[in-house]
Amino acid sequence: MKKRMAALFCAGTLLAGCAGTATEDQAAADAKDTGDKQTFTVGFDAEFPPYGYKDENGEYTGFDLELAQAVADMEGWELVKQPIDWDAKDMELSSGTIDCIWNGFTMDGREDQYTFSTPYIDNSQVFVVPADSDVKTAEDLAGKNVGVQKDSSALAALESEDHKALMDSFANLTQYADYNTAMMDLEAGGLDAVAMDVGVADYQLTSREGEFRKLEKPLASEVYAIGFLKGNDELKDKVQEDVYKLYDDRTVDKIADKYGLKDFLVIDKYRADKAD
Repeated sequence: MKKRMAALFCAGTLLAGCAGTATEDQAAADAKDTGDKQTFTVGFDAEFPPYGYKDENGEYTGFDLELAQAVADMEGWELVKQPIDWDAKDMELSSGTIDCIWNGFTMDGREDQYTFSTPYIDNSQVFVVPADSDVKTAEDLAGKNVGVQKDSSALAALESEDHKALMDSFANLTQYADYNTAMMDLEAGGLDAVAMDVGVADYQLTSREGEFRKLEKPLASEVYAIGFLKGNDELKDKVQEDVYKLYDDRTVDKIADKYGLKDFLVIDKYRADKAD
């Protein structure tokens, strides 16, 4: 499911509500600001750990949000963490309410709909089942109740031609607003499996040790990138430049290690591909 990063901003001209533009005078006119600071508003799903969620202190945190904060700090921007309904993300972006979608945002299949950063996380879609379930493969889900997040990459994978027969074999496919609710239903026995991003699955398995497991074979593979309004290359380029710097000084590695995502980083691979 989603996203990231920051730059010089363009609100009026580029419709992304950001701060940097071609000239200093135009930047001053277009920037959103609070006092002396320009704001950088990141749209994210607040129920999508470890990328974006509310911690035990009631604060929004996560891998993507910490990386966005690091970019904002480099630029002297004020980061605004804006929780959004995931199925309303396009409206939020096109209206200028948010400057980008940065929250485990899948790039695959959406390349023509947004202006994307370089991919930064390799991700797969997997099924999570109770630890004591007799389900061993996706084919064992025939006649079972399966959950998935609305407008998610897992749902798109299930609805694809490759997996339509699998989806049709389910007794029910229930769509949830967020994965935390789906996992609660799985725990309560209302579902037999949940299809989700592997990073989110690993987080759930770690935080609920011994309760669940994931099926060995992934449903689909994909990459995450930061999504900007189509055509907002100026903001994307600035944020991308900062992310590369944070990768080079090992900040990205440190944040990824904190959230158990270090093995999924692919920034260097796609950066090298672009250079070639």
